[in-house]
Amino acid sequence: MAVLAGCGGDDVGGFAELEKSGVLRVGTEGTYAPFSYHDSQTGELVGYDVDVAKAVGDKLGLRVEFVEVPFDSIFAALEADRFDVVANQVTITDERKAKYDLSEPYAIGEGVIVTQADDTSITSLADLRGKTTAQTETSNWAGVARDAGATVESVDGFTPAIKLLNQGRVQATVNDSLSVLAYQATTGDTSIKIAANIGERSEQAFAARKDSGLLDNINGALDELRADGTLEEISQTYLDANAAGTSEGKTAPSTWELIADNLWPMAKATITVTIPLTAISFFFGLVIALGVALARMSRNRAISSVARIYISLIRGTPLLVQLFIIFYALPELNILINPFPAAAIAFSLNVGGYAAEIIRAAIGSIPKGQWEAAETIGMGYTTALRRIILPQALRTAVPPLSNTLISLVKDTSLASTILVTELLRTAQIAAAPAFEYFALYGTAALYYWIVCLALSFVQGRLELRLDRFVAK
Repeated sequence: MAVLAGCGGDDVGGFAELEKSGVLRVGTEGTYAPFSYHDSQTGELVGYDVDVAKAVGDKLGLRVEFVEVPFDSIFAALEADRFDVVANQVTITDERKAKYDLSEPYAIGEGVIVTQADDTSITSLADLRGKTTAQTETSNWAGVARDAGATVESVDGFTPAIKLLNQGRVQATVNDSLSVLAYQATTGDTSIKIAANIGERSEQAFAARKDSGLLDNINGALDELRADGTLEEISQTYLDANAAGTSEGKTAPSTWELIADNLWPMAKATITVTIPLTAISFFFGLVIALGVALARMSRNRAISSVARIYISLIRGTPLLVQLFIIFYALPELNILINPFPAAAIAFSLNVGGYAAEIIRAAIGSIPKGQWEAAETIGMGYTTALRRIILPQALRTAVPPLSNTLISLVKDTSLASTILVTELLRTAQIAAAPAFEYFALYGTAALYYWIVCLALSFVQGRLELRLDRFVAK
């Protein structure tokens, strides 16, 4: 109540909407240990930022719903109204202050340069000139490294950056001391070291859309959490004890245990998300493709031209861009589509563009005499198409359409970039806190391969069935 009483006049409107819904939607990575990650034993989303967000929600009397999204897309998703605030170690900078509402800091660290343990060539920020560092592109640390003269390799988060450093693919990474110390205390990794302090304090805060009307309430909640010791308690759980190396820490599961623990979650994601997304997208994609193919073959030049433009646009732009336009750009036109339907729409449109040419070629391969024979016995265009032409064209179209379907199965992995927790995203979540990328991504590849193998078998059976009455 003390928080609510402290609300400013301009902030009432924004918070009043949250009160009405009773839900605070929080965007976070879910792969950024120890701040936002999934516990390897329970699969539950945990971490310092997660617990602080829950505590703020409790103080505000709101139920907290987390939306997981890669950090490089997190501000685009915030602008697209996918959630209300970001809780993912968002560092306070002047540029972000100008563009977003940033709360008071709830975590304070300092910038450090991390190198391999035996590397003595980097002892200060100036030594980064000419070196290669791994950074999240939209983080402030990428700007620090770039300003120091380093070449920046973009990664999805802290864990891939450390992985690249371990593998010797980059010379350093600039990051927050809390993340580095917590990582070392959790994993016991002695192959890296903090080579230098860059003398820059980093303050992390919640980020909301500009003029959201939420700042006073969130700041009031943070003040109360700071005063009653809740922030310190959460910090001890995830940061201070681990960072100081004073706790024994949890025993990390072996690689085989990690794979075994995640076999069912990954199979479940395959069955409940990847396969349905593929089936729905392929069905509607074929419907679109048939319509576009017939339009493309129309004698009406206007209709044919529209079909040509559609095919050209689909084939001339990356599928990932099409996904981002539907999910992140359309909300700017007040068209907000949930993640799964957005992915299904993007994939259907994409399949429609590619399969249209396959169907057009298959229909075109049917001898003209078949059309003429159908007309002779009194069939109209639609009847001839349905009963004579399409059944014969199907036999020609099955192999290339099967290839399109198999490609679609693998393309569904792109849906992870727009918040769909499909097979690859499930593997990412499992791999991030344990740094076991080969094991988990290899398991995901095995699942994709099994699905594609099954589809290839079905394709072979279908081809045999369609060839039953064909003389060769």
